[in-house]
Amino acid sequence: MTDTPTTRFAPSPTGPLHLGHAYSALTAHDRAQSAGGRMLLRIEDIDTARSKPEWEAQIFDDLAWLGLDWPRPVLRQSVRRPAYDAALDRLGVMGVIYPCRCRRADIRAALSAPQAGAPVHGPDGLVYPGTCRDRPMAAAGAQDAIRLNMGAALDRIGRMLPTFRETGPLHGGLHRLDATALIKGVGDVVLARRDIGTSYHMAVVVDDAFQGITEVVRGADLFEATQIHVLLQALLGLPTPAYHHHRLITDDTGKRLAKRDDARALATYRAEGATPAAIRRMIGL
Repeated sequence: MTDTPTTRFAPSPTGPLHLGHAYSALTAHDRAQSAGGRMLLRIEDIDTARSKPEWEAQIFDDLAWLGLDWPRPVLRQSVRRPAYDAALDRLGVMGVIYPCRCRRADIRAALSAPQAGAPVHGPDGLVYPGTCRDRPMAAAGAQDAIRLNMGAALDRIGRMLPTFRETGPLHGGLHRLDATALIKGVGDVVLARRDIGTSYHMAVVVDDAFQGITEVVRGADLFEATQIHVLLQALLGLPTPAYHHHRLITDDTGKRLAKRDDARALATYRAEGATPAAIRRMIGL
């Protein structure tokens, strides 16, 4: 990991940036600046079907309008597939992944069986019931997703589970991973989706290490996913950065903003004559 304090803002070019993105980008920038470091911009475009060059261009325009700057060229996840494949291969050698042919409907059906008990929702949605867990990687086909065998992964790490430092306002302090919570509350998460060849979890872990990120700044809705990322870092021998999960910017009903909420898009505020200073005041920075 680099000695230079380094944060990152990592949007997906699948729609316009809104006030929530502005809060995250400005927080990452301000924290890097206050530490004498830098903020990197990363384009998370692994979902090539939904990522559009016009949205990427608008990301650059909106961030520049906010007064932010970043080193060039930016990293695009769409060209990083070999690095993600290499990490997946390492996990395959360890025997901690397996191919899964289940569709969402199959998972819902398995979890609705009378003997299954109440379904548990984790960071990735419904906790997978383990239907394909005994399938070997040699049986993997093009239509299979690749899942982490959580039990095998924990066995590989051993009794002393890794920790991570949270610098955010909601969960500050040192956190140690909990095996029971990972088994029952997270389960066998997908590391490579059949449609894009990787997953958010795999891509961010590999890229944060590659870029020397020392503090991951992101919304509080991703706090629960951090245990997945720290576990993958331990398995792959990658450094664990600090994490800063900030509050979310919500609408008038308290719902988290989404990209489809054009009324709160930065481009809309810009068109209406707002200034970057006004945006900062609006989001409480």
